[in-house]
Formats: sequence, C-alpha cells, structure tokens
Amino acid sequence: MIYKSFKDKKLSALGLGCMRLPTVDGKDGCIDEQKTAEMVEYAIDHGINYFDTAWGYHAGESERVMGRVLKKYPRESFYLASKFPGFNLDNMSRVEEIFEKQLEKCQVEYFDFYLFHNVCEMNIDGYLDPKYGILEYLLKQKQNGRIKHLGFSAHADMPDLKRFVEAYGEHMEFGQLQINWLDWSFQNAKEKTEYLAEHNIPVWVMEPVRGGRLARLNPVYEQRLKQLKPEYSICEWAFRFLQGIPEITVTLSGMSNFEQLKENIEIYSTEQALSQQNLAELEKIAREMISNKTLMCTACRYCVEKCPKQLDIPQIIKLFNEHTFTGGGFIAPMALAALPKEKLPSACIGCASCEKVCPQGIKISEAMKNFDKMLNEN
Repeated sequence: MIYKSFKDKKLSALGLGCMRLPTVDGKDGCIDEQKTAEMVEYAIDHGINYFDTAWGYHAGESERVMGRVLKKYPRESFYLASKFPGFNLDNMSRVEEIFEKQLEKCQVEYFDFYLFHNVCEMNIDGYLDPKYGILEYLLKQKQNGRIKHLGFSAHADMPDLKRFVEAYGEHMEFGQLQINWLDWSFQNAKEKTEYLAEHNIPVWVMEPVRGGRLARLNPVYEQRLKQLKPEYSICEWAFRFLQGIPEITVTLSGMSNFEQLKENIEIYSTEQALSQQNLAELEKIAREMISNKTLMCTACRYCVEKCPKQLDIPQIIKLFNEHTFTGGGFIAPMALAALPKEKLPSACIGCASCEKVCPQGIKISEAMKNFDKMLNEN
C-alpha cells in the first residue's frame, strides 16, 4: 500500500468510502454487515487505514454498521471520517445534536477527520451564517480533541468554493473534491485542485471512477486504451490518472464487493503516473464522451442579453449538461435549489430570442423545456 504524509500521520493513499457498501437485495438502507466486515478485515490486512462514512450514507445506516465493524480493531489502528450533513438545510440548527449522535453511532470518542459535507450552491449561505454556529461548534470540538482534523467536501462551482475558502479556509486542513479524468475539465476539477493548492489545503478525492461509470466504457474507447496499455484494466486508468496529481493525498473509493476491493488495493501497491501520451488519449476520449451527450455552450453570454427573463442561460446549460451526461444525479437539482423560481429552466417562455444570437446554434428553448421535464420526472 502506498502511504501519504499528512501532518504527523501516514494515511493510506487509498481509502474505503462507505457510501456503497454491499447491501441485501439491493436495498440501500440494508447493509450486508457480514460482507462489509469481511471487506474491512481484508482492507486493514492489506494496508488501508482510512474509512470515510457520513450521516446520510445508506439511509443513515453506514455510520452504525461501520461503528460495529471497526469496534474490534484498536482505535489507534485506523482513521475514521464522518461529516456534518448540511446537504439537508433542516440540519443547520442541529449541529450539536447530530455530532453527538454520530459519535454514538460510530461507537468512538472522536473523529480523526470531520467535514462540512457537500458545500454547494444550495447550502453555502447556511454554512456561512453565524447564527447556526456550525464552524464555532466544530472548532470547539477540535479544541476538545473530539475532532482531530477539520475539512470539507464540495461539489460547488468555483464562485461558491471560493466563498467558502475565503471565509473558513484558515480553519480547513483538507478539502475533498470530485476528481477523475472526465471531470478534470467537465466539472473544473483541475481548477479547483489548483485553487486549494494555492491555499495550502491538501486534496482528498471522491468519485475517482464516477460511481463506476469510468470502470466500464464504450467498447470503442476501451479498445483504444487497451492498445496503449494492454496490462491495465479500464478501472486502473482512472486510479493511475489520479496518481499523477501531486496535490492528492487520499483517494476514496466506494468499493461494494471483494473484486473491486482487491483490484484497487493491487493498483495502490505501486505508484505509476500516466505518460503524457496516455494522458492525451484520456483527454481526447473525455472530450468525445462529453460532446456526444452535451450542448457545446461556450458561455459567451450573448443569450443572456436577449433573454426577457434574464435567465443565466450558460449556467443552466452547464447544469443541463451535467444532468444529461450523468443520467440524473443530485448535482444539478442541488444547484438549482439555490435559485429563485423565476430563474429556473421552467421560467423560460420559449420566445427563442436567445437562439437568434447563439453562435453555436443551440436550441436553447428546447433544452430548457427538456431540462424542466427531466427534473420533474426524477
């Protein structure tokens, strides 16, 4: 196992994410505890020492199961991370209640790593609002030794990521981002990584294979990668890509079965960054995958000037692209939840004034209608 230095600790470069544990009959809230225990035992025996859970994972059961499973191991032999669930705005005033309950569920007296969960457009105002006292409370718990290291995870776009770091950055010891070879450009992961590095905030990775999407590709793309590195699995490309980014300390993978666990541990027995030729091919494939399913908006903003509703069309198209490419998910609905009703895709009146000035010839009114329909179907 590769290890990375973080302050006085040696962290396994591969961490076990506990959002996709094995389940019974595919029911998210029904974790197969025996299989989970077997996987954790194998992980620890093969060098993984970082485990990442959260209040909302597996309908609240991830923390409970991980608490029971890890109880058999000496507390100092592993690092446990959990998060304050600000993804639900109703939780903002419950930080003390939730934190105490999390310690109880995980059967520990402290968290090695604790995060503001999922900083994004929807919740950043709440996170930064002093009336909730979230930062104040968590810093107090850190002072009391119940949090060893405080950080955050974020799906926010750059403006709100900057807002959070500018406000709380001096207290943040690490930041967790969605980084993979597709989102390196698609979700501005490169820019976000560089921004955290500028502020001396070590980077943790979530979604390294985009929920499994980058472990299985179109056969045409797989063949192109196999020609370059026949000894690599498709999944290995994703992890080797990350191994070439020096800012990354820990990569969290939500491994849900033994095969995934064993393969990923084997990959992380060595550190092998991809060559420039291989990186160029990944970048090319990423562009092709994105262009095949998304609208090629260049954010020139000519459309906004002509929109009688003054909709932020480029931002909405960006979210439309994310939602379309991913086949749903939470990122776009979460960002749109921060907008007033009159600025949502549904506010488009279909006048097509924007389309007359769009250099890319995008059928914007049609996209707005389709986006609203997709959101209402989920």
